[in-house]
Amino acid sequence: MSRTAGAAHVIGAGLAGLSAAIALTQAGWRVTLSEAARQAGGRCRSYRDPKLGLTIDNGNHLVLSGNHAVRDYLATIGASDRLAGAGEARFAYCDVRDGARWVLRPNAGPLPWWLFDSRRRVPGTAPSDYLALARLLRAGTEQTIGELLPMTGWLWERLLDNFLVSALNTPAAEGSAALAGAVVRETLARGGRACRPMIAEPTLAAAFVDPALAWLGARGATIRLGRRLRALDFGDTRIDALDFADGRDPVAPGEPVILAVPAWVAADLVPDLVVPDRHHAIVNAHFLVAPPAGAAPITGIVGGTAEWVFAFPDRLSTTTSAADALLDMDRETLARRLWADVVAVHGGTSELPLWQIVIEKRATFAATPDQDRRRPPAQTRWDDLFLAGDWTKTGLPATIEGALRSGRTAAACALEAFRVAR
Repeated sequence: MSRTAGAAHVIGAGLAGLSAAIALTQAGWRVTLSEAARQAGGRCRSYRDPKLGLTIDNGNHLVLSGNHAVRDYLATIGASDRLAGAGEARFAYCDVRDGARWVLRPNAGPLPWWLFDSRRRVPGTAPSDYLALARLLRAGTEQTIGELLPMTGWLWERLLDNFLVSALNTPAAEGSAALAGAVVRETLARGGRACRPMIAEPTLAAAFVDPALAWLGARGATIRLGRRLRALDFGDTRIDALDFADGRDPVAPGEPVILAVPAWVAADLVPDLVVPDRHHAIVNAHFLVAPPAGAAPITGIVGGTAEWVFAFPDRLSTTTSAADALLDMDRETLARRLWADVVAVHGGTSELPLWQIVIEKRATFAATPDQDRRRPPAQTRWDDLFLAGDWTKTGLPATIEGALRSGRTAAACALEAFRVAR
């Protein structure tokens, strides 16, 4: 039986929570969005760094033009113009060991004629080498990339290792072939139109967070930051109340609760909830040096410590995925190693400029087959409790796209459960 939409509760204002709150608001719910931190955005946050004197992102996040949830989300909040990218798919690469450079340029359509043009594909590869990617599209959920693909040769060394560790934030050999296949299916397999690299401009918060908060506020949502959820009060079949550090909020019958918090927080709050319990780090470095004229916005690195160099108007930055081995390194030593990669790509002196290292120790779950099995669905055994987050069962690795989809999925489950009439 349908009824008029009432109140809804979203816990967590990262991208999954923002996506869920927007979807519920669009459906007519009066949403209260609560976040433990003093700012929204979760791992996609921006902040003023006093050392550099710049506003930087906690991580250098790259999205692709085929990420339809990203596209829809930004269109909804009026921020479609805040992704910058080239008009065609272009990925510049540099092998820092020998200085070799090339540009990967898939053609726009799904028929991959670019493979037959040596100027567009990875140097040293033949068109037949790329047939290996088809194995990922047919991969079973228990298979690793290392079991399916040859981890030798120019295609692996100059493209796949870099691409897959970045997509999964997991050493490529042990990563889930099925999750890697999902990424390939939605990007490379659909042609260049679906894999143009896009970067938030001027910051992640300006593109993904601030417009979302403004959109929600303009439509009557209540946004409460710095409000930590200590416990959920469970009844037999539903949540009776939300126990926050600043007080207890009753949950009336028919009011959905979407829990969009990190996996380890959800596991502490929800009895017997199985979640991914292994994570990998991401290390980002920012150097206070303007990029040289004509620098590619993004350059992939082969043979270095970083995987990517980003050329922002006011700085050069690097990203290293699955970076657990770097966590115990002295920070200045690490900065010098990463700066050497930047110099190999863009030139300059070996003298270390003003720098900042940003480390996310538990950036994403380890995208292996065993951890993928631990990802829960959006629905729970309680009638009014739903889960969102890139660690839930999205079918994708932990990405911005997956986070946004998870929020929409959780909201859709809530709408279905309560048969809301708009």
